[in-house]
Amino acid sequence: MKTKFIVFLVSIFIFISCNSSTEKEVKKDTFVADNYTKKEVDIEMRDGKKLHTTIYSPKDTSKKYPILMQRTPYSSAPYGEGKMKSKIGPNVHLMKEGNIVVYQDVRGRWMSEGVYDNMRAYKTNKKENESDEVSDTYDTIDWLVKNVENNNGNVGTWGISYPGHYATVSAIEAHPALKAASPQACIGDFFFDDFHHNGAFLLSYFRAISLFGTYKDAPTDTSWYSFPKMNSQDQYQFFLDKGPLKNLNEYFQYDKLDVNSTASKDRIDDFFWKEIVEHPNYDENWQSKGIIQHMDKVPSTVATMIVGGWFDAEDLYGPLETYKGIEKNGKENYNTMVFGPWDHGKWARNTVKNTVGNYYFGDSISLKFQSEIETKFFNHFLKGKGDKNSGLPEAYVFDSGKKEWKSYDSWPPKNVEKQSFFLNRNQGLAKKHDGILTKEIKFISDIKHPVPYSEDIKTVFTPRKYMTDDQRFAARRPDVLVFETDILDEDFTLAGDILAKLKVATTGTAADWVVKVIDVHPTDTKEDNEGLQDHLKMSNYHLMVRSEVLRGRFRNSFAKPQPFKPNKKTDVNIKLQDVFHTFKKGHKLQIQVQSTWFPLIDLNPQTYVDNIYKADEADFKTQTHTVFTDSSIEFSVLK
Repeated sequence: MKTKFIVFLVSIFIFISCNSSTEKEVKKDTFVADNYTKKEVDIEMRDGKKLHTTIYSPKDTSKKYPILMQRTPYSSAPYGEGKMKSKIGPNVHLMKEGNIVVYQDVRGRWMSEGVYDNMRAYKTNKKENESDEVSDTYDTIDWLVKNVENNNGNVGTWGISYPGHYATVSAIEAHPALKAASPQACIGDFFFDDFHHNGAFLLSYFRAISLFGTYKDAPTDTSWYSFPKMNSQDQYQFFLDKGPLKNLNEYFQYDKLDVNSTASKDRIDDFFWKEIVEHPNYDENWQSKGIIQHMDKVPSTVATMIVGGWFDAEDLYGPLETYKGIEKNGKENYNTMVFGPWDHGKWARNTVKNTVGNYYFGDSISLKFQSEIETKFFNHFLKGKGDKNSGLPEAYVFDSGKKEWKSYDSWPPKNVEKQSFFLNRNQGLAKKHDGILTKEIKFISDIKHPVPYSEDIKTVFTPRKYMTDDQRFAARRPDVLVFETDILDEDFTLAGDILAKLKVATTGTAADWVVKVIDVHPTDTKEDNEGLQDHLKMSNYHLMVRSEVLRGRFRNSFAKPQPFKPNKKTDVNIKLQDVFHTFKKGHKLQIQVQSTWFPLIDLNPQTYVDNIYKADEADFKTQTHTVFTDSSIEFSVLK
């Protein structure tokens, strides 16, 4: 398989292309080739392993330049003399004004030596020749500033998604030359980002497993992994027919087609899938790999700008918690956040029209970020004074309801207050409980007919569009409970986190709980969006603003799961990630509560088993769930 095609496949997974342009534009754009030289080197780490590194240096050697570096598991291709990227750096402005731009294949990936470890754990007390990603980054920067000609001694790091994680890593116990880091859509913890959400497995990501878990131990410039083939255009039915998660093991047994194989029926060759299967709880394995726990080790000498999208399906937890972790532990740090109306990595695109799925948020939003925020950040700390007077706000955030940017001195803003709304009878959502007696609202959670996360009939590599999908299809199902306010007579702005305080019961011993926050648009809206799917209208559009799942067994501890006691009223608290959204006058605020969300997440057997990844068909049972009307939702409301 040719390298170009491999890189294309990888870009499907990470949903971004910092070097995005049409094929026609790529052929015409020779700026990099005309203005940069490319050099490939193998930099030796302290333990002797060599990491493949590509360096793009300006041909104009009359001045010195800072180094902008991205470390990635997704390949620093194209490899070979004379083969160059068409776009380099975080954005076109930083590329055209001149910077030394470096890409590195992380340990065990592509052309770098060593064996890859997914979310490799940070070692707090390394011995002299021991390594981790922190030391690999340090050693790389040390080599670059000492060996790359015409560098000014200042280094910045950036990256989106997994490369964003490595940008976070670069700031921990940072090299003195590192002056600025911009983790963007950065993975923070694999039990809460990407493949898990609060312990629930994102079944819709299963085809991406092999990208990270296929073993290799030698450098290569061609693909060594392959993606499972579904042979279906209906992912809902495909996963429903497959049944229990353990039936997916066959896709990760590399010798399964060998008729002479004596491998065990349950053998798993993919080391990432095996890790997921063997560690269903938030144990030491996952805890050790989380990076947000180490934000106290980011020195004040490194300026950070955390970037994320309010509608990022993969990595919203990571950037929010990274920003908050640095704020909590680094009182002297320069630390800012930028959150816009984007899905995964869309701020790096060069498109004018900014939409997520069916929903339109405005024009030139990403272009403005690149020119007025990102470029200004790196230039100030790598070429300018480098003090805290950067001219940028502490929090630059987009109100996804009013569709406008706001600047604040802190996040959440100082003028927010907590307000609780109760889930009342007759679909009511109000600040007051609707009576002295608590009522029960029951629904049947049928494991043969789970609630879909999207009404689209399709297969996707990893989901994205659903984050702004119209939720009317779900609101009209009997196994989705709906609660909403009266029509608002004034604007109502949420700014910060959301806590769902559910009071529930089930006839079974296990259940998942899903809470969605929805902006119900007026039926007589004048708002229009030419990009809507044909079957939709903006009239009464149910915009999903935020959603989250909690695997009920983890309601008290992610490390020590517990079954439910049948028919016993139980507290289930679900933290939803931050939002910044104004529900405008004439709209309604709606809450949906459900127990399945398929196949975004896997089916819960609704019978407690020690390990869902090893559950049998007989463990899956339809149950009746109850939500009590003293349940509430706590919002952070802008005063």
